[in-house]
Amino acid sequence: MESREEVLTALISRVAAVFGKDEAEITEETRFKEDLAAKSTQITQITVYMEDLIDAEVPYMQFNRKATVGEAADYLFSLCG
Repeated sequence: MESREEVLTALISRVAAVFGKDEAEITEETRFKEDLAAKSTQITQITVYMEDLIDAEVPYMQFNRKATVGEAADYLFSLCG
């Protein structure tokens, strides 16, 4: 992916799909644990999908430490070659 915005858009789309939300409900400030009550299986679904999209390995433990969608997007973009 060429820009952080592309990564963010793709991440929001996937988060919305995994959690059964409308994309408009997911923002950079959306918190995985507090707002979405994310479980490890849901985080795994997101990381596996994003790995394919950005063509890079996304370490689960590192991704899981990101509190918000925005922090996760920053991390994912940093992994893009």
